[in-house]
Amino acid sequence: MLPPRDGISAARLRAPGGRETHAAAGDAVPGTIREWLETVVIPRTLGREEAFDDRALEPEFFTSDDGSLTSAFGERVSLDDPVAPGGFYFFHKPYPPETRVPFEVGIRHEDADLLVVDKPHFLASTPNGRFVRESVVTRLRAERGEDDIVAIHRLDRVTAGLLVLSRRPATRGRYQVLFQERRIRKTYRALAWLPDGWRPDDPLPLGLEPGGPVVDIRSRLYKADGVRAVSEVPGEPNAHTSVRLDSIGEHAGRAIGEFTLTPHTGKTHQLRVHMNALGMPLLGDPVYPIDLGPDRYDFSHALQLLADHLEFDDPITGEPRAFTSALSLDAAAS
Repeated sequence: MLPPRDGISAARLRAPGGRETHAAAGDAVPGTIREWLETVVIPRTLGREEAFDDRALEPEFFTSDDGSLTSAFGERVSLDDPVAPGGFYFFHKPYPPETRVPFEVGIRHEDADLLVVDKPHFLASTPNGRFVRESVVTRLRAERGEDDIVAIHRLDRVTAGLLVLSRRPATRGRYQVLFQERRIRKTYRALAWLPDGWRPDDPLPLGLEPGGPVVDIRSRLYKADGVRAVSEVPGEPNAHTSVRLDSIGEHAGRAIGEFTLTPHTGKTHQLRVHMNALGMPLLGDPVYPIDLGPDRYDFSHALQLLADHLEFDDPITGEPRAFTSALSLDAAAS
């Protein structure tokens, strides 16, 4: 396997055919690497959201030093080589330069195994779509010279706060299991609009009141392909959030609340969808209640959602560990 270049991991391709079960196992095996690239790999690149240099549309790029196409055994491949049925191949995609997202990653903790950072608003956690170089993982790999840095979980690009990254493959799996098995205790802080027209004597949804008890929201969330917004639909709940209203204030002539949100499940946009369903969408949310389709480089309105606190029992030492963000909410920035 190829090592990362400029902090960006090599891409993996799987050839058709072979005896193992995979999506292209029943497809015909092209005679040469060139034929495979021209008839299968390059056509799939067209129309993708990722921004590739046009060189990725020429077979010669893949076997050049820039592409460095190699087999699963680390051997460089030529265009006239036969295709190994079902085999894995690796190459470096030619990502173009990206405009820098003008916010910095804050280091909250580091040890031999982990980095815990404050991810700013608008910076992706991991390479994704149009943001490859401008992501926490790629930045830190390049800046620190550590190719083994991997995010153990993710935050939405527009959400700020604590993000945990692994530095060592030898221990990575033990920390990943904590997140997979929901043994991480995460707390978010959020600013949300109170229902339109709300007055101090009016009741709030679910009986919420400042300093009052925690209430639970359980519902079924569904995300349709090609649609950014997630919907609540009838059916068995698959998403669970605890909500506490800490205080009430005012912004732009309308009442807002500061909330503590605790997700017990990890569905896409879960906290944002649950708050919007209560009639209390988060300040600065570009999708709920209306998808505004904002420019990716419009930094004028920050979603007021912060991954503020994170706790877990260390799987190696058994010691309890807790981290708190140094970032804060700001209604004026929403």
